Amino acid sequence: MLAFARFQFNFQVETPLHLNFYSGSMLRGAFGHALRHLSCMTKMPDCKSCMLYRSCPYPLVFEHPPQESNFQKFNNIPNPYIIEPPPLGNKIYQVGEVLSFNMVLMGQAMAQLPLIIFAWQRALQQGLGKERSRATLLNVIVEPDQPHAQEIYNALEGSAVQAYQARVPPLLAQTDALTLQFVTPLRIQKQGTILSREMTARDFLSALVRRYFLLLEFHGQNYHAPDFPQLLALAQAIDFQKDFSWCDWQRYSNRQQQAMSLGGVLGRVVLHGDLSAFLQMLQAGQWLHIGKETTFGMGRYQILK
Repeated sequence: MLAFARFQFNFQVETPLHLNFYSGSMLRGAFGHALRHLSCMTKMPDCKSCMLYRSCPYPLVFEHPPQESNFQKFNNIPNPYIIEPPPLGNKIYQVGEVLSFNMVLMGQAMAQLPLIIFAWQRALQQGLGKERSRATLLNVIVEPDQPHAQEIYNALEGSAVQAYQARVPPLLAQTDALTLQFVTPLRIQKQGTILSREMTARDFLSALVRRYFLLLEFHGQNYHAPDFPQLLALAQAIDFQKDFSWCDWQRYSNRQQQAMSLGGVLGRVVLHGDLSAFLQMLQAGQWLHIGKETTFGMGRYQILK
């Protein structure tokens, strides 16, 4: 079982804020910097050489330590969080406007929610972007788009973070056809190339299966490896229709000290066939995303009703 939930953070803008076409990377950088500053007790420059590396909340949430996996020796463990930025497009927020974005947390990271909220408060108090634009936290809502949405923290009242119950979304009804709409760019890589028109059902569903079961193994409970060859054989038989357009955007990497182009595809995917083995994963994928660069929100889709 993998526990996860989506949290909406609402901030009131205090100084004009300019968001570029895709703000997920900028938000992730600001959050990571604030979380490390709040969590770090030793002030060592390198987390991996710190004696607290495997107990500190910063790597547990933001840069999960490497572990052995049933897949392989895995140095890059999928992190238990996803930042979902505001909708695509350049936008200027004026003073007094509300900036809203989401964060999906999984597994043990959910126990760190009070610290995570504090880190977001600190990050936006210090300012975003080159202009160091500031904003003040208003509140945090769990599962904002669901019937059981609940305000769990009100910063204006100074209340404690309220308890909430993580609910696994119900299994999709049996169907032989699903339509998925991607709202952030999808990056599925094969042999060093990001797939677009050449993407197949096997490519898509194997990326979904791999991400779901890696997250389940490292951040869930009672993990049992599925029959991967059988799942891939089932994926091969699915009819896969796609209507994609290419989307390019750039981000600046502080680690590599250079601008990086991160292209991906937007549009719809229609799956036809025996989907029974994939329904739970397809449902959960609306929270967990799919493909590369998911931590700053890439690969988000919605199942169209």
